[in-house]
Amino acid sequence: MAGQESGLTRAQLRTPRAAAVAGILFSVLLLIVYWLMRISVPADPLEPGAWLHGGTTYVAVALNLVPFAGIAFLWFIGALRDRLGTREDRFFATVFFGSGLLLLAMLFAAAAVVGAIILAFHAAPGMLADSTAFHFGRALAYGMINIYLIKTASVFMITTSTIAIQTGLTPRWVAVGGYAVAVVLLIGSYYLDWSLLVFPLWVFLVSACILRDQYAS
Repeated sequence: MAGQESGLTRAQLRTPRAAAVAGILFSVLLLIVYWLMRISVPADPLEPGAWLHGGTTYVAVALNLVPFAGIAFLWFIGALRDRLGTREDRFFATVFFGSGLLLLAMLFAAAAVVGAIILAFHAAPGMLADSTAFHFGRALAYGMINIYLIKTASVFMITTSTIAIQTGLTPRWVAVGGYAVAVVLLIGSYYLDWSLLVFPLWVFLVSACILRDQYAS
């Protein structure tokens, strides 16, 4: 019995730390992806595709980092749910888990679209740039990231902030700040070029608070 209790105690101590480390890893990877894409691909979704001729090495690196960011985010969600345990509210837990999975699905889909554009360009460099297929793919990836993914991330932030207030998962000011930022992104993400930065920075803040509390205890 003593060995079993010791194992359970160690597992309970590891879970918050695992959530924090996974959240920080996700944040750092997504910020790197954002930076690599921003220095390589113009923000204007209507540009004709001249960036394809300038080299796609940074874009390829960013696309290869996306799966690792997704795995870290899944670990973050799972570790948080494990920490909440019986305190988890079924309604908010469903929205929390569902919005997290939707977010990842759209992130992966948008990355796949950009990857398909690059492969198609290398197959026919003279035909893809400024073509209908290019503009469709570019607009599709842009819409998924800047509209649907950001709004889904806002829902994830709202539900996580609610759970944090109910359970004391994070300091109250972090949860309240999450509400405020999520509402702004939910309404105006389409008009804010920096909106994609907010979500990983918020996850980083939540993870840092969890890690700090874990070491403090």
